Amino acid sequence: MPSTSAGASVGTPVVIIGAGIVGCSLADELTTRGWTDVTVLEQGPLPAPGGSTSHAPGLVFRTNPSRTMTSFAAYTVEKFTALGAFDAVGGLEVATTEARLADLHRKAGLAASWGVPGEVLGPRRCKELWPLLDEERVLGGFHTPGDGLARALDAARAQMERARARGARFLDRHTVTGIERERGRDGSRVTAVVTDRGSFPAGHVVSAAGFWGPVIGAMAGVDVPLLPLAHQYARTASLDGTTEGPDGTTEGPGGTTEGLPILRHQDRDLYFRQHGDRIGIGSYAHRPMPVDPFAVPAYDDAPVMPSSLAFTPDDFASSWDDAVELLPALEESAVDEGFNGVFSFTPDGMPVLGESRRLRGFWLAEAVWVTHSAGAARAVAEWMTDGRPGTDIHECDIARFEEAQRSPAYVAERSAQNFVEVYDVIHPLQPLEQPRPLRTSPFYGRQQELGAYFLEGGGWERPHWYASNSPLTEELPVPGRDAWSARYWSPIAAAEAKATRERVALYDMTPLRRLDVTGPGAHAFLQRMTTNQLEKPVGSVTYTLLLDETGGVRSDLTVARLADESFQVGANSPADLDWLLRHAPAAVQIRDITPGTCCIGVWGPLARELVQPLTRDDFAHRAFGYFKARQTYIGQVPVTALRLSYVGELGWELYTTADLGLRLWDTLWEAGQRLGVVAAGRSAFNSLRLEKGYRAWGQDMTAEDSPYEAGLGFAVRLDKGDFTGRDALDPERMPRRLTCLTLDDPAAVVLGKEPVYLDGAPAGYVTSAGYGYTIGRCIAYAWLPPLEPGTAVHVEYFGEKVAATVAEEPLFDPKMTRIRR
Repeated sequence: MPSTSAGASVGTPVVIIGAGIVGCSLADELTTRGWTDVTVLEQGPLPAPGGSTSHAPGLVFRTNPSRTMTSFAAYTVEKFTALGAFDAVGGLEVATTEARLADLHRKAGLAASWGVPGEVLGPRRCKELWPLLDEERVLGGFHTPGDGLARALDAARAQMERARARGARFLDRHTVTGIERERGRDGSRVTAVVTDRGSFPAGHVVSAAGFWGPVIGAMAGVDVPLLPLAHQYARTASLDGTTEGPDGTTEGPGGTTEGLPILRHQDRDLYFRQHGDRIGIGSYAHRPMPVDPFAVPAYDDAPVMPSSLAFTPDDFASSWDDAVELLPALEESAVDEGFNGVFSFTPDGMPVLGESRRLRGFWLAEAVWVTHSAGAARAVAEWMTDGRPGTDIHECDIARFEEAQRSPAYVAERSAQNFVEVYDVIHPLQPLEQPRPLRTSPFYGRQQELGAYFLEGGGWERPHWYASNSPLTEELPVPGRDAWSARYWSPIAAAEAKATRERVALYDMTPLRRLDVTGPGAHAFLQRMTTNQLEKPVGSVTYTLLLDETGGVRSDLTVARLADESFQVGANSPADLDWLLRHAPAAVQIRDITPGTCCIGVWGPLARELVQPLTRDDFAHRAFGYFKARQTYIGQVPVTALRLSYVGELGWELYTTADLGLRLWDTLWEAGQRLGVVAAGRSAFNSLRLEKGYRAWGQDMTAEDSPYEAGLGFAVRLDKGDFTGRDALDPERMPRRLTCLTLDDPAAVVLGKEPVYLDGAPAGYVTSAGYGYTIGRCIAYAWLPPLEPGTAVHVEYFGEKVAATVAEEPLFDPKMTRIRR
């Protein structure tokens, strides 16, 4: 059964809505792949139709905390350079505070991890690159010589011409008024796009409408979670010192030739670029200025163009002062012209890509900036033509959002906050503060009473440690931390990990996604969709993988067989539900039961002593073995008990309905007092799972990685029959491996995404890391070429090389005796 309309015939008509940089890039990428029946509809005039592309300043800084976004930007630079639409003037990000300078060292590490050349420079060299800088104010800078300026309209025009030469057509002055669809056996499917000048049949429709995306989405009945916001950009008057060089080139301010690096002053939310003898200044320092996409005037009704709103000088006043402080020569100049340009933000700051499951054939390529335009377009084109992108895009997938994250109020508040924080120094664990709390488990009140420190994920409040356990840290040998790694961390985590290893702890596992899969053929469906053998008796639990057709790991699952055709599936993101629903036959029902249920992990060597007196069923190892499931009662509470452990200790995951969750917590808590039970948080949880070598999907492995490379070959049964991705698997092909490292210095810590050096050269990057309190040193997993245990490597942390060693895994209890007791 087909999962999407991807991979349809090359003769299937495609309609792209929007001829900005994304629409033009996508038309080029599709026609390159032989899909030539492409029509691009644009409401404005070509080649400058008046959207965000028409006013984009064009600065391209490739380095991003996201490897995917960096790869999108790298491809954009490569492609636009080949088109003659990119000027590699280089990029320079300067620091005027110690915190920013440290962050630039961290960013240099990200660049090394993702393959972007760059280096941290001193103030004098920054001054040489940008003569207008006040050297006394600058502490240093991060220079990336391959970054620069994309000429967005030139790039759009070049790709438009290439796509036309292959058969695509571009029609301007066509305003979309509707999306037609029909109901079929596999749900609704798009059939045509209606405009004010006629209808256009389509098997695929791609909304590349920029900040008009929500308008097009509403016509299709598809939520597009983005918020248009106005962003200020100004140009100075001509600056003194402009001369003509001996070769006829213009020399700009300070005698520099045309081609100053693009410049970011993120301590003041500013960026700069050269416009001949003038300087362009962009600011994110002003208040968020949301724009209603349904109220944006048409091209002919706009004073300048729809995406260019009137400049508001009062909002720019403080930014001008900050610009003058960094570039004193501006004091003799002034703002000559400016505008408030509209572009798109999302709740998590990432693009919105992919096909809607609710309307087959309707695709989104939205919230994509010029920086990432060609890369994002290529990913969507690959997805449409080949059935999957060549790059992992789980961070950009439209299916990533929880239902609670799709409300207009949530989208507006989170997107506006992302605008405010776009240039802030953001810690990898730092949550957005509002709207919180949004999703809470039934135990939330009890957790507050215990002094839980909450972070947020997927809208859930997640305890990371509990202040009530602070006394347990006395005389506990926990190394101190640097200021960065000490944020969103507490030594209490060490005490909670120790209590789990020595006694018993309760973990709130409610945010773990739970799917109910039932109906005739449910077993056969899951057997076909996953890698491990599910032909097991009722009461069995299986760890297994979801692969895509090329053998990449889409997700990892636990599948509990509760009846012949009834399964509880532990999954990761909403995209897992989306993937399964796309493939499920009509007789199989799949429900996300997470919101109405809850889960407590009871783990530790005393877990059986806690649970057994509360139930009449036998929880002894022989009666209730590892990776087994049972429906039973704990006190008065009906539960589904799964004997699993993500922390490497004896125990169970206990599931019940949300209305009984508090009673379950209280029952376990009261019974556990005689055993010294503690509530433990995610920080201890992460430490314990790293000691056991348990993977975290989305961090340690993605669809770019094979099960064998990721060390998950044990979850693949090639002899069980056909399953998705089976034909693409090759157990012998492992050019790289997910590798366990331990830092040599017991006091050293890394956090993830740092580059790993082998023989002095970058060889890979850290996926996830954390301190192993049981083994007494930091553990890091990293993608590296195959290396023998004992091999010496270095991990770069804030510019410092930290010695590490390849280790045999798992580091803790390799014979699994503690779990199977």
